[in-house]
Amino acid sequence: MALTIRILLVDDHPVVRRGITACLSRYPGLLVAGEASDGHEALRKARELLPDVILMDIDMPQMSGLAVTEVLRKDLPQTKVLMLSTGRHSESVADIIKSGARGFVAKEANPEDLARAIETVHSGDLFFSPDVAGLALNQLVRRNGKSNEPGTRMSDRERQVLTAIADGLSNKEIASRLGIGLRTVETHRERVMRKLNIHSVAGLTKYAIVAGLSALKLAES
Repeated sequence: MALTIRILLVDDHPVVRRGITACLSRYPGLLVAGEASDGHEALRKARELLPDVILMDIDMPQMSGLAVTEVLRKDLPQTKVLMLSTGRHSESVADIIKSGARGFVAKEANPEDLARAIETVHSGDLFFSPDVAGLALNQLVRRNGKSNEPGTRMSDRERQVLTAIADGLSNKEIASRLGIGLRTVETHRERVMRKLNIHSVAGLTKYAIVAGLSALKLAES
């Protein structure tokens, strides 16, 4: 019998909740077991339903999604929280990670990506869309004061290759996605490793996903 992932959907807009519920109904392994329209209701429903995954909007009345997640991290550590909001909130990736959430998916995402994000965090892994991971990486470089050092600057293509590596793509798949040669991908990867002083693909993947934010500890692979 296939495992069903029970989901609590938290968003203060009824139309958004209905739309997401309708999208997820296409996937037999996903079940929206409950809904909440504000932070306090989210806490109550989470304790009552004990969902596997909570889709948590960031902006809500009474308590923000980040505040609710911080409480749930202590009260229901087995429940995985996936932040759900508009793409404009991607600049808050540091706060998302610190709250205890396992990832971020934009409301603009297509149903396939949303389902994959839910399944990913439920399995214990992290999910950040490539654009969010890339933005966090740029923020880290600026925070460390390295943006003015030529040796640490990354080209747009190097950032694209890095986020594709974090997305689990092979060199051949990256070449196909970006429309460049295999050797060019390898060259960009080597340059990124040299600039970041990281010497393995696994290290690059971890760095790209969490962008060096020490608030999150990844399990060793």
